[in-house]
Parts: sequence; C-alpha cells; structure tokens
Amino acid sequence: MVITGASSGLGAALATHYAAAGARVGLIARRLDPLEALAARHPGCIASWSVDVTDDDAMQKAAMAYIARFGTPDIVIANAGVSVGTLADNADDLPAFRRVMDVNVYGMAATFQPFVAAMCARGSGSLVGIASVAGFRGLPGAAAYSASKSAAISYLESLRTELHDSGVCVTTICPGYIRTPMTDINPYAMPFILEADDAARRIAGAIAAGRRFTVIPWQMGVVGLVLRLLPGWLFEKLFAHAPRKPRNLPL
Repeated sequence: MVITGASSGLGAALATHYAAAGARVGLIARRLDPLEALAARHPGCIASWSVDVTDDDAMQKAAMAYIARFGTPDIVIANAGVSVGTLADNADDLPAFRRVMDVNVYGMAATFQPFVAAMCARGSGSLVGIASVAGFRGLPGAAAYSASKSAAISYLESLRTELHDSGVCVTTICPGYIRTPMTDINPYAMPFILEADDAARRIAGAIAAGRRFTVIPWQMGVVGLVLRLLPGWLFEKLFAHAPRKPRNLPL
C-alpha cells in the first residue's frame, strides 16, 4: 500500500497500523527524516520518498519506484493535506488559498493517477481519499479548507463512478476532529475528537469493509447531517461569528 502525508499525524498513524500488520508500505511526504524513522521501526516493510504531492512528475517517479519494488499496491491512501485560516479581503491570503487547494485536491488526483491503470488491469484495489466533515458546509474563515474538502468529496464521487465495474473500490473518508499537529493550534472546542491511532484503526476497518463513504467517528456524521439540513439563512446566522482557524500558518 501507499500512503501520502505520512510524516506525522493521521498519515503516520496509518503507516504504523499497516506496517505492524506486515503490509509493504510506501510512504510519501515532504519531510524524509520522520519517514526514515518509521521505516527503521519496521525493517523490510517500508520504503519512503520525499515528495510534494503537487509535483506530479515526482509522484509518477515515486509510484513507479514503488511498483518496481513491491508490485501494484492493493491500497493507495491520499492523506496529504494542509489547513490554514483565510480571509476573503486579505490579498496576502491568496497564496495560502492556492496552496490548500493544490495539496488537498490536485495532490489527491496526482496521488491516484499513476496507479489507476495497473489496478484496473488487475481488477482489484482500493483508492482511499481523506476528505473531511468540513467539506459539508462552507465554514467562515476556512474558505480554502472547506472548499478543498468539498471538492475532494466530489472528485472521489466522480472517480468512483468512472471506475464502476472495474473492480477498483473508491472510498471517501470524512473524519471529524483528529488530534494531530494540524488541530493542535485550533482555538476552539473540538467535539468527539479522536486520537490518531484510534482514527487509523477505524479508517482501516472502513477500507477493509469496502465502504464507499464513511464519516469517522459516527457522531460527527450526525453533526454533518444536521449541518447539511440547516437552511442557508439559519446556518449563516449560527456560524457568522464562530471561532476561526488561525491564519499565517506554515504550509
């Protein structure tokens, strides 16, 4: 299997979960040192590449290197993602907006593309995209992140339809809050927050069950459903002054 964004947080937890089970795991992230530390704890199971998922040429090379070493993967998890607060009236936030969209949407497509043909030819495999409950409605001060996760949900639905009857399963995972460096800086309450290793176990279970779409934990699925059912005027009134994610974070 292949996991992007594997240097910390959920990606590292997923890598640890699968490597401990004996999977042959390819790890992709910008920071190589944490990947090599993971590989040292699971000798022979892990190969790693320092790649930015928005660099499609580098992603192609990493994918081909993985296939040459381990063969066509059974599971590819597009987990790489970034999050930062953005404001519509601040021109300085435009580069951050672009970076969030590039990593969270384009990076997912660049992760899957090198493996699709081989998986379809074999007639099996799972492509797993990590989206978010934040993609259900547009949250104030988080336009880039909400838009990117909404786009990821739609992209995965398109891909699932495109690969119908190919034998390749496309799974959309929409987590709520997971305790990672990305959420550690949030200045607001995070209901039903999960530890990363717990989230990884639940996600692995959903993948093994061949789920098409799942929200983790289920309580956040209820929250998401309520948010989607709220009429626009009421949603805007309730969330207009909600706490917002910090801006100017490193991406």
